[in-house]
Amino acid sequence: MINFEELIKSLILPLVSFPNEVSITLVKEEENNLEYQVKVSEKDFGRVIGKGGHIAQAIRTIIYAGASREGKKVHLDIVK
Repeated sequence: MINFEELIKSLILPLVSFPNEVSITLVKEEENNLEYQVKVSEKDFGRVIGKGGHIAQAIRTIIYAGASREGKKVHLDIVK
């Protein structure tokens, strides 16, 4: 079973300059649907989102792939 919080953390932390300001919260958990919110420093927000949102999309793709292997859906919000 995948620990999605650890997976998200392992993808986000290498990108940020202020890792102590990163928080990952499970906002909603229903049957097979999970919703996570990742808060990062305002200074790191651009690094995590990436130009045109490409980095955020890549992070979501990895998480969605892991979730689909377990028959789940994971939604990820990245906020300042």
